[in-house]
Amino acid sequence: MIKLISLISMIIFFFSASYVQANENKEDRGNMLVAYFSWSGNTRNIAKEIHSLVGGDIFEIEPVKAYSSDYNTCLDEAKREQQAQARPALKTHVTDMTKYDVIFLGYPNWWASIPMPIASFLEEYDLSGKTIIPFSSHGGGRLGQSVSAIAKLSPQSKILEALSVHYSGGRSLRNDISVWLKKIGITEK
Repeated sequence: MIKLISLISMIIFFFSASYVQANENKEDRGNMLVAYFSWSGNTRNIAKEIHSLVGGDIFEIEPVKAYSSDYNTCLDEAKREQQAQARPALKTHVTDMTKYDVIFLGYPNWWASIPMPIASFLEEYDLSGKTIIPFSSHGGGRLGQSVSAIAKLSPQSKILEALSVHYSGGRSLRNDISVWLKKIGITEK
């Protein structure tokens, strides 16, 4: 009988310790934000997949003036904005950026760099001391100069290795993200 009570006590202790550790990990993830701008939905889907693995909060960066739904027109708009170094007004805003230490930042690669709503987002907040983890969807241009553009706009932030995803990432997306998260030292759920 004493052996049975000891065994039950050990099992209860083990599950209690596992529960406490799981809750501590959730609290550690509470300071993460997955922020993204998406035109076609590819970046949105990548952001949702990252969020499902790391937790925290998710936030869509939306410009006041939407881009054309026509691909070629959108490319022209994006090129004009980049050439003018425009900062389009945003209609969505993070209520309290101070609560986040880690910001996953997603965007499509437009003209080998970031879309200008990303520049608006980065300049809107004081991201000093925060860790920014870029991820980008692309049609063949990979990351282009996007990571250096982010670093220039957030010089007091730590920039971790970016994830480059071809279009929507296909069936291997979840695994590719998991491997990347491990590589950069982020523990997923």
